[in-house]
Amino acid sequence: MDILDLFYKGGPAMWPLLILSILALSVIFERLWFWLRILTQEKQIVNRILDAAQDNWQVAADIARQASDQPVGRFLYAPLRFTKSDAETFRLALEATAEDELAGMRRGEKLLEAVIALAPLLGLLGTVLGLIKALRAIRIGDLGTESTAGVTTGIGESLIATATGLIVAIISLVFYRLFQSFVVNQVKVFRKAGNEMELLYRQSPPDFSNSTSAIVRENFTPPRKPGKTRLPEPPEPPNIPN
Repeated sequence: MDILDLFYKGGPAMWPLLILSILALSVIFERLWFWLRILTQEKQIVNRILDAAQDNWQVAADIARQASDQPVGRFLYAPLRFTKSDAETFRLALEATAEDELAGMRRGEKLLEAVIALAPLLGLLGTVLGLIKALRAIRIGDLGTESTAGVTTGIGESLIATATGLIVAIISLVFYRLFQSFVVNQVKVFRKAGNEMELLYRQSPPDFSNSTSAIVRENFTPPRKPGKTRLPEPPEPPNIPN
């Protein structure tokens, strides 16, 4: 049986199911591409930043800034942006950035939750409407005759909407759980990398003030205040012997 034929026989509930399936597939493909880029580069970025932080914090900050297109790169670069910070500020920067990054990783979950909840209900609604339409054509005097043979076919076709709704909900649920497992794993990665970074900070705190101040002093000349400009003193007259 053709797919278009099944779609039209499923009734009016197939149209909202089609819209939900398109939305779910768009979120699934976008999230799959998102997680594929993260999982293939994350471990390498973390190792490079932590290895560089053991020797030179400036190099570690440069590596983290270059990896700012990745969530873990932005997470580790957040406390290194400050020229001077204490241990508490360092930890708060890590925690605040982790919350923002994890919230971005959960993007699309609400839409998948809505599809999982609505798709079976719409399928059931389509089946009920199909049954009403099929049973309405039955007459008591026609029971047991050939005229009721089409009712059985109509009841079977009305179940297409329920099957479609269940398929859409099941596929969405599978990927929803998969993405949630990725987020849980990222929480562990962020916690481990953040703890190691904080331990390195407590052992040897970074100090970017020297390099930063040198650049500022080199490129910045303070303006003179009005009214306090000192004129050069006249030269002393030479000593003329008498």
